[in-house]
Amino acid sequence: MTYEVLARKWRPQQFDDVVGQGHVTQTLKNALATDRVAHAYIFVGPRGTGKTTTARILAKALNCDRGPTPQPCDQCASCKEIMSGASLDVIEIDGASNNSVDQVRDLRDSARYAPARSRYKVYIIDEVHMLSNAAFNALLKTLEEPPPHVKFLFATTEPQKVLTTILSRCQRFDLRRIAPREIIARLAHIAQAEQIAIAPDALLAIARGAEGGLRDAISALDQLVAFRGRNIAEADVLSVFGLVARQTLEALAGALLQGDVAAAIRLVAELDVHGKDLQRVVVELLGHFRDLLVCRYAGTEAELANLTGEQTQQLRAQAAGLEPDRLLRIVELLTEADGRLRHALSRRTLLEIALVRCCRAAQIASLDDILRAVEQARAEEGRDAGPADSPAGAPPPTGAAAVPAAPPAGHRPPAGLAPTAAGVAEPPARYTAAGGTAAQPAPDEVTLLTQQWPKLVERVGHAVMLAKKYLMDAKPLRVEGNRVVIGFDPEFAQEMESVHAPRTQKVVQRALAELLRRDVVVEFTVLPTAGTLPCDHPAAPAAGHTATPGPMTSKTRKEWEQHPTVNKVLEMFNGDISDVRG
Repeated sequence: MTYEVLARKWRPQQFDDVVGQGHVTQTLKNALATDRVAHAYIFVGPRGTGKTTTARILAKALNCDRGPTPQPCDQCASCKEIMSGASLDVIEIDGASNNSVDQVRDLRDSARYAPARSRYKVYIIDEVHMLSNAAFNALLKTLEEPPPHVKFLFATTEPQKVLTTILSRCQRFDLRRIAPREIIARLAHIAQAEQIAIAPDALLAIARGAEGGLRDAISALDQLVAFRGRNIAEADVLSVFGLVARQTLEALAGALLQGDVAAAIRLVAELDVHGKDLQRVVVELLGHFRDLLVCRYAGTEAELANLTGEQTQQLRAQAAGLEPDRLLRIVELLTEADGRLRHALSRRTLLEIALVRCCRAAQIASLDDILRAVEQARAEEGRDAGPADSPAGAPPPTGAAAVPAAPPAGHRPPAGLAPTAAGVAEPPARYTAAGGTAAQPAPDEVTLLTQQWPKLVERVGHAVMLAKKYLMDAKPLRVEGNRVVIGFDPEFAQEMESVHAPRTQKVVQRALAELLRRDVVVEFTVLPTAGTLPCDHPAAPAAGHTATPGPMTSKTRKEWEQHPTVNKVLEMFNGDISDVRG
């Protein structure tokens, strides 16, 4: 007797036997049970997922002697003829070899005749997307209004090539790729029935290689039986189909995450020597990092059900403590390498370069890491620093030089700033009232801010580039406790809105706090009248001091616009005044 391959021998004969397509089979069963079967169906999906099989089961259910029924008997003459492909009323057509308009016209003419012995005449057209546009157009009228005894069942892997006028006249079913765990369960059932001893890791390797196609998986099992007999191990699957062992993938992923370039290149060399498909290595590695991302983000078992318990534990151990951003960067690099490997002449060289880049991406600190480290260092520096009015680690003053913790009522801090050894003026010492709150700072702090304002603006500009332009048109007005008021000239009031961003305010507050040696809150306001620029003119002197005559007050925008020289320049260059600075 002629040998029958496992893929045909174990082809599903009932809707319940179709694996992984419950959303399709349940709909068809309900349609048969309620007598709501449409005149045309199109089954869409990847190879080996059950498109033609489902169409044959539907034809058998329609023409069964007990039917139409959701469960054909498989015993009547009609069922047996359809199962063997000998039925006169179930016509299977290959769309690739019968794609001309003349052949479709013959089909259209024969559809008008009643079935020979069955209830319905069923046309199953496989790979229907191969029909020409003329053939599709010849089928349109018959497909829309067929005779009551005709049913059309189409199957295709490329629905985008089917005319929309055809799709609109059919009920569409999308068959999805079958999950690895469902393929493993089906293979285990077939192996048990065929008395084949196969290791669980070998079943998982077959399911990985099948890529969601059950027919491919059963064909692979059939090939392995011919290669190794009825005792199959994982090594047999890896050697026959060029797959990569799970342990090798974990070792390669570990080398990438640790930045071990030498180990990664050594593993690639071993895979290349053993004849592994390097394109397939990248695909498998992408799948492994996908599992790592699932462990890192979701942490649920639902998306890892196709792995064994030991493999899941190893995956979780590898994913623990990994930064998701680094995982995503590695996935992006591997995806780019996968696309380039398809057209590369030297795949090994390209893969090694991609893995070196992945190792670097796993070790290079991200911007978030740098900001986090800076914040941590500043926090530690703040904890280690001593009081604001004395250097860190210096012993507190004693005797007459000691500052009293609670000065008597009416005491005022001395005016002026005490110079340090470096010659830079420091803020005056702060005094604490009985209630523990900071007293009002000395008015000379405004002078200090005015003198240091250009440097402070320059420092802020390094962190927020645009803030430098806006703050140059502002000046410090007053310091009220822990609140610093910054004023803007009314002519530049619109620029004040630009520094209200939280990040800009935070940077300004940090610079002011380092200059004044205490935490402050910044407030921006508009001057009641046009003022002078802080970088050119000192602030008003403190009480008791005589004001020194300074340079001329800056002209306003209106005055500059009326200046004859400025007008001449504007006319010469056809320009306009966009900014005025003193």
